Amino acid sequence: MASAYLLREFSPVLLALSRLAVTSLFLLSVGLTSKPLKKPTRQEWKWLVWIGLTSSLMYQLFYFLGLAHSSAGNAALIIALSPIATALLARVALKERITGYKLAGAAAALAGVAIIVLNGGKVTGVSRGDLMILLAMLTLAVSVLFIRRATSTMPSADVTIYSTLIGTILLMPAAGVEWAQGHLHASGSAATWAMLIVVALIAQGLAGLWWNQGISRVGASTSAMFMNIPPFVAILVAYIALGDPIRLAQMAGGVLIVIGVAVSSKKPAGKAVPVHTVIRG
Repeated sequence: MASAYLLREFSPVLLALSRLAVTSLFLLSVGLTSKPLKKPTRQEWKWLVWIGLTSSLMYQLFYFLGLAHSSAGNAALIIALSPIATALLARVALKERITGYKLAGAAAALAGVAIIVLNGGKVTGVSRGDLMILLAMLTLAVSVLFIRRATSTMPSADVTIYSTLIGTILLMPAAGVEWAQGHLHASGSAATWAMLIVVALIAQGLAGLWWNQGISRVGASTSAMFMNIPPFVAILVAYIALGDPIRLAQMAGGVLIVIGVAVSSKKPAGKAVPVHTVIRG
């Protein structure tokens, strides 16, 4: 996991801020060179601030602080609960229908993640870091609801750009606190900085644009199911790029994840049930 490696070279808050800053510059350049950004209304600014607070500030802080005191395996298992948490929240807040397909798909995908992580032997005992990862997972689930609401009246790309910029600004005071406490440190390696930039551009920049677009099209609970794919992708990348062997159990876990996502995305027969938004400003 790139994040776990980068945490060896950067302090948690500085790493989160650096990634967001690079992502913000990238997204802003894309927005300014493609088409004029939509000027948000007063209500839309509220949603954008909430997205910046949850998906950028709180998620980034909880995730990197938690990962510094947890294991990559524990983090993967906890984050794998996001689809279920998002589906339940979407049912309460957005009245999105929870189908049997979604529940079965979420269970299958979660089982697949568990098989992959447990087979890698990377799970440790419960720690305070795990609690922070749990909070990160919950804030991520909540942010999906805000993104769903904001993209109902704004282009998804504009939502991504504005909310990322807001999150970057909100994260600056936290980095100041880390510096004041003497915990702030950064890597002196150009290769490590290059890795950070690549991860920021791809994992947060491009992925963020596609992610928000997906939420605007298919809804919160369906989009959340795709959060469980990264562990399987990591195995394939390690095999292709590093030559790491793929175990039978890992393949089985990957198949379960893919099946889970496919099943959860299946629409029930009959008339589609509209999504009614009940969140109020």
